[in-house]
Amino acid sequence: MSSLSLAVRDSSTMLRRNLLHARRYPSMTLNLLLTPIMLLLLFVYLFGDVMSAGIGGGGADRSEYIAYLVPGLVLMTIGSTTIGTAVSVSNDMTEGIIARFRTMAIHRGSVIIGHVIGSVLQSIASVVLVGAVAVAIGFRSTDATVLEWLAAFGLLVLFATALTWIAVGMGLISPNAEAASNNAMPLIFLPLISSAFVPIDAMPGWFQPIAEYQPFTPAIETLRGLLLGTEIGANGWLAVGWCLGLAVLGYIWSKSVFNRGTTR
Repeated sequence: MSSLSLAVRDSSTMLRRNLLHARRYPSMTLNLLLTPIMLLLLFVYLFGDVMSAGIGGGGADRSEYIAYLVPGLVLMTIGSTTIGTAVSVSNDMTEGIIARFRTMAIHRGSVIIGHVIGSVLQSIASVVLVGAVAVAIGFRSTDATVLEWLAAFGLLVLFATALTWIAVGMGLISPNAEAASNNAMPLIFLPLISSAFVPIDAMPGWFQPIAEYQPFTPAIETLRGLLLGTEIGANGWLAVGWCLGLAVLGYIWSKSVFNRGTTR
């Protein structure tokens, strides 16, 4: 069997293993998924009219704020889901199963690849669920073309892949599941200080660079442009650049730590 065929076979096996774990132990995924859903409902129904009036400078219109909010919450959902990946990887590294895999005739990188593909699939499924909740409470994207929907889907997959590789690295260096969860918390925290909830122009001047120069803001603005027809500008290239850079960084980092055979 060729090296490529071996890698594909073993990665598929590890993918099935991770999906079975997710199905048997759904509490982690559900807990992380509830955060963006609760924030969506909270901001729409508790702050929606006020936030819409403040952003638009006119009368309160909750539907406008729903449209503004959903792209940011969708990307926050991806960040939340990948925290579960960090915890899962840390569990594998600390419970001894990786040591056993190392003694078997399997492709060395298949364990990590299985985690990455499984996490991306879970992220997209979570996005679909959050999107369904958003549509149920009034989100609409009537102007987006088929090509724009495909581009939005591609951006979500690329963003999920990039964050997953970073989460895998965080899981590999964590001594236990609790540390892995704490290490991956920036993946939830960063959307809170981005343009997900309010425009950057509405933030204090000293805070605007913090919100602007990070991966979530250009991805959010690109997703808004694709789904809602707002101006994308340079955000599209910045979003793709952030995703590719984080994916490469996470891959090299994860591969280096995994090949050293240590979580410290």
